[in-house]
Amino acid sequence: MSSEKRVTISVVGGIADVRLNRPDKRNALDGAMFAGLVEAGDELKARKDVRVVVLSGEGSSFCAGLDFGSFQQMAGGASDGNREPRASDMQDGRITHLGQQAAWAWQEIPVPVIAAVHGHALGGGIQVALGADIRIVHPDTQMSVREVHWGLVPDMTGTLVLSRLARPDVVKELVFTARVFTGQEAFDLGLATRLSVTPLDDAMAMAQEIADRSPDAIRGSKELLNRLFAAGAAEQFAEERRVIGSLIGKANQVEAVTANFEKRKTAFIDPA
Repeated sequence: MSSEKRVTISVVGGIADVRLNRPDKRNALDGAMFAGLVEAGDELKARKDVRVVVLSGEGSSFCAGLDFGSFQQMAGGASDGNREPRASDMQDGRITHLGQQAAWAWQEIPVPVIAAVHGHALGGGIQVALGADIRIVHPDTQMSVREVHWGLVPDMTGTLVLSRLARPDVVKELVFTARVFTGQEAFDLGLATRLSVTPLDDAMAMAQEIADRSPDAIRGSKELLNRLFAAGAAEQFAEERRVIGSLIGKANQVEAVTANFEKRKTAFIDPA
């Protein structure tokens, strides 16, 4: 399926309204969605008429994480990664592969990016949301750093961004347990900027406030702040790729997926 249908962009009055557009699948991440997010980021980086970006999901959820079909492939021991094949492709000039870039693109855009989050933001979905500069989240949103549940690790820039936003012990607890938590708890932990029962409306209102400021000052401010935020990013992203590459398709990773689909207790083996 063409990636151009997965993510839509409309720009009015300097505000780019960017939407994940796969509502029938709760905007789950497949190869086309990864590519669509990256293409949207590349387009917005080059546009001079954009002063602020609002990122949201069509339908009932922001993004429910990796497409279920990819997990079914893993249950059969597939070794093509925890994303569609293209998602693990490196591209010239980037510090990310396609899957990581789907989340990191929003940091590379020179103007502020506000994520309006509702419904679900799980696994890769929460990592895409964390890639934004600001997150306005519905208090009932179901959120999770879900990768360990599938025998994986957060590998879409999440290890870096989580560590910038929350205390180390909080990050470790969320990652190690892979538990689901609410938008309210995300706010309490520092992962959500604001809570709202109408996150998209409030994101648009904030976007208008930012769009009315000097675009030079806004761009300059994001550039300065990101010098600190992105320190060490390239090295950390390379380590994400190394560690997840050592896990995918191995016995314990396949067992995590298989046991989940078979609805039984896992039977892991100790590391060699």
